[in-house]
Amino acid sequence: MARSKKSRKGGENGPKQAPRVKKSERKAIGGKKTESGRKSGSRHNEALIEKQSPHIKTTKNNDPRHGSKKPVALNIAPVAEKTEAKVKQPKLTDEQKLLKLEEDPRFNQLLDLLEEGKNLSADDQKWLDGQLSKIEALMEKLGISDAEELPPQTGKVASDDDLYDRFETGADVLKDYQS
Repeated sequence: MARSKKSRKGGENGPKQAPRVKKSERKAIGGKKTESGRKSGSRHNEALIEKQSPHIKTTKNNDPRHGSKKPVALNIAPVAEKTEAKVKQPKLTDEQKLLKLEEDPRFNQLLDLLEEGKNLSADDQKWLDGQLSKIEALMEKLGISDAEELPPQTGKVASDDDLYDRFETGADVLKDYQS
């Protein structure tokens, strides 16, 4: 028997295709509502929508994507408890400031390291220079000189009596200053 190829035609007993129908007629046949929602661009074309359908009243809604218009404080308000707990101290005099700077343990430790000939880190050196400049400014303001006032030496070593006399005159100056 001879072999025959299958055909794509169904023949008389095959499935039949639906007859061609116009698009407008197809909507009524299907019964489904194809249009749902707003037309594209409706958010931007509100005036156009109002012209097309005047019976629909559109209220102007603010765009919900924009945040609240309520102003926000950018700085943090100080807490009342902390400010009350802080006691206001009286201002230090220049002499008290000078003493406080000279008695600082870090300052004294760094000066000791320098006297030993050791090198300081860049941060320590910068801090020490700042402290020294503050001390120098306070000393100038108070009229204190760094250089010790020594009598001019004529090449000979001062005797014990001369040193004792100098000490006693310094004590008198100190008593005058204290009173």
